[in-house]
Amino acid sequence: MAAFEILCGFIVFFLAFYYYLVKPYEYWEKRGIPGPKPQLLFGNFFPVIFGRISIGDRLMSFYKQYKHEPVFGLFVRTQRILAINDPDLIKTVLIKDFSKFSNRGLAVNEVAEPLSQHLFSLEPERWRPLRTRLSPTFTSGKLKDMFSLIDECSNTLEKYLESLISTKSYIEVRELAARFTTDVIGSCAFGVDMNAMSDMQCKFRDIGREFFGPGLKQTLKNRLRENLPTLYTLLGYILPQDETTIFFTNAVLDMIKHRRKNKIVRPDFINTLMDLQDHPEKLSIKLTEPLLVAQAFLFFVAGFETSSSTIANALYELAQNQDVQDKLRAEIKEHHELNDGKWQYENIKKMPILDAVFKETLRKYPPVTVIMRKNTEKYTFEDIKLTIPKDTRIFISAYGIHRDPEIYPNPDVFDIDRFKEDAVAARHPMHYLPFGDGPRNCVGARFAIFQTKIGLIKILRTYKVDVCERTQIPYINEPRTFTLAPKHGLDLKITKVES
Repeated sequence: MAAFEILCGFIVFFLAFYYYLVKPYEYWEKRGIPGPKPQLLFGNFFPVIFGRISIGDRLMSFYKQYKHEPVFGLFVRTQRILAINDPDLIKTVLIKDFSKFSNRGLAVNEVAEPLSQHLFSLEPERWRPLRTRLSPTFTSGKLKDMFSLIDECSNTLEKYLESLISTKSYIEVRELAARFTTDVIGSCAFGVDMNAMSDMQCKFRDIGREFFGPGLKQTLKNRLRENLPTLYTLLGYILPQDETTIFFTNAVLDMIKHRRKNKIVRPDFINTLMDLQDHPEKLSIKLTEPLLVAQAFLFFVAGFETSSSTIANALYELAQNQDVQDKLRAEIKEHHELNDGKWQYENIKKMPILDAVFKETLRKYPPVTVIMRKNTEKYTFEDIKLTIPKDTRIFISAYGIHRDPEIYPNPDVFDIDRFKEDAVAARHPMHYLPFGDGPRNCVGARFAIFQTKIGLIKILRTYKVDVCERTQIPYINEPRTFTLAPKHGLDLKITKVES
């Protein structure tokens, strides 16, 4: 009898525990919101958590399934996710009612990763004052001041590429572009020559490669930060700081110390950080050294990665679309002659083919495939009569929207005519989101645009890109990286063209 009672107790406990695990998954169904069936403990993102598929590809598969619904429900583990498809609702979240969705909902761990407390991930309380003070770094006036520095790095890029093609039958263009943008960020943001386009070892390039790579170390960090934050914090107290944090922190603080000692003033990002140190009262938040350095870290990693990926992906597409490449090269040569070979900030804005190539590249390959938000208070979507509690995460599939054949016919085709004036006017503005939108869009978007465009100009004016036997077609997404990246290298044949 006692054994039977114990068995019944175990059964009751098991059923109660199972109900405890399953109950959260009833949330969307009870509110009439459609969505795929979640998997116990892991929700709808089991293959993402275990590195089998990228989050962009996973959400795009759900987007295709439910794209005619204004919203659908998902779960990350047992955490509620509201995925939004309707462009008017997207506009509500990103722009109209932004103040209620100003949090990205990303994990920040100041103990284990001091450099994670940067503008991209910060909660609204610290994000708002920092964004206000950092935004002036990217005004048109500041970009014009930086343009000569970008142009100087692009001249080095031409020479570096010439040395590469003299010894190699193919070029891995992601690495080529990353070295260029690393040097640009070094010059424009920090006022130092990083020598990434040389045979010297560049520690900053190594940091960027590790941070955005699919390596085991970075993958474990990402998984622990998101899924086991308490354990991750505990490890942060126990384990020594990693080499990247130590190196980057020392590098930035040494730059600041050197400038103060030698009374050096430059219109760049380090100068902006120094101004923040001098006037902390203007921030209304506590400005610690890790918080300060984290902003420089974001400018570095985001500034080189998004632009280098876009340059490489554009070259990959142009190698497969020689007619577009020829049109772009003709436009580049025309403007080169108009300006006697001296590129200007204003001149690049007047190149419609270059602009269309840039935009179509970001349409096919948006660096951030999923736009994330979290509501800071209880909110009701009046149009669909849905109320969500505070801290509900919002996912918007930028990748799914950009690859939707009902929005972009034949989405796998690289078609720059999609960005003719009449075509753009016919689309909802929320159907093109490579930089997000609203107050929390990419703060360095304009810098990224001009960095990318000048890189493409300098490569394509003098060189022709072609596919070769090593070129991987089709493009396969790396499943273990946060930003969109190919699983394979982007190897292309590059040859000099007749001037």
